[in-house]
Amino acid sequence: MEKNARQKFNESFSNEKYESLIGQIKEELPNQLEFRIAETPIFVPKLLKNKLIQACDDILATVCEDGFFNKMAKAIPANQKVPNQNKQPHFIAIDFAICKNDTDELEPQLIELQGFPSLFAFQHYIGNLFKEKYYFPEGYSQFFNGLDSPSYLEIMRNMLLGGEKPENVVLLEIYPEKQKTRIDFFLTEKYWGIEAVCYTKIIKQGRSLFYKKEGNLIPIKRIYNRLIFDDLLQNFPNLETEFKLTDDVDIQWVTHPNWFFLISKFTLPFLKSPFVPKSYFLSDLKEYPSDLENYVLKPLFSFAGAGVKLNFSKENLDLIMDKENFLLQRKVKYEPIIEDIDGKMIKSEIRMLFIWPDSEQKPILVTNLARLSRGEMIGVNFNKNFDWVGGTVGFMEE
Repeated sequence: MEKNARQKFNESFSNEKYESLIGQIKEELPNQLEFRIAETPIFVPKLLKNKLIQACDDILATVCEDGFFNKMAKAIPANQKVPNQNKQPHFIAIDFAICKNDTDELEPQLIELQGFPSLFAFQHYIGNLFKEKYYFPEGYSQFFNGLDSPSYLEIMRNMLLGGEKPENVVLLEIYPEKQKTRIDFFLTEKYWGIEAVCYTKIIKQGRSLFYKKEGNLIPIKRIYNRLIFDDLLQNFPNLETEFKLTDDVDIQWVTHPNWFFLISKFTLPFLKSPFVPKSYFLSDLKEYPSDLENYVLKPLFSFAGAGVKLNFSKENLDLIMDKENFLLQRKVKYEPIIEDIDGKMIKSEIRMLFIWPDSEQKPILVTNLARLSRGEMIGVNFNKNFDWVGGTVGFMEE
């Protein structure tokens, strides 16, 4: 990454500063932090930043083509299709591994994308905290398109509220107080006044939805949706609720649940870019690639890396009965390019975060999320008992 900024950061780093950062989170947001924060942000040089933006442009050029979403229609499971879908997703998150190409230059390689929100509130918070607690170089920002901290909060407010009063907009999740990402829900309410409401607490009267607050019945006009069908079906298959996600109700979705499927792993085989590894629906292959060791097997309908297989054989693939629900994607090699204070190198992944207001023709890149890893894959299960791993943010050279 950017060597000068990295060197100065590492020279100024201390474990005491890191503990102070974590301590402030726990003091300001008590009992909310349930995932590891990395010791460092990422300093992204302008050349790599431009490649990340170009990769996103390549992907979105396909996604924004006329008729593209019609081709994706079969991505939605029949029993999970929600009525009243709007014309475009309000959020798109695009995940890239940071790799090296054949000429030894850093470049992004697509891992996954989703038409679903991410930690839009927490990323603002943690970016500001890094700048407050640590050395921070001039000419770097976590934001894009001329945004800064105040204008980011404002554009997100307009996106989420859509002109409604905060009390008439809810963040929908199942048992939000138990979710690992609840710190983002807490900050969403702090920044924009949007309360997290459990799926089980939604009250339905005809086509209208309500929730109770201080004994009063409050009408819901808009839902900031953070509820994932797969989580619901896998972990709460027998849950009885007054409101079903597939009900025809009079509310605005932000973003509509169908977009979780329409922009997802299902989209990968349709994308063309030097920054997109080859991907195939397992059901479309008349014969498997001869070098299966260079591929990863992914279930189409899962989240948070569930069910991903790094090592498998032709015989394993033959045993899969529902091949239409699986994807083969060429592996990428994460390049360890972030140096810790002991000179050891760490791998990284950057998620580019877009919003797409109803009034805009194209998505708007607003900020990013990053993750550091020493393990075989990015994720908690592969990084237990390591330091300098976990969630962070990329500061991009301007």
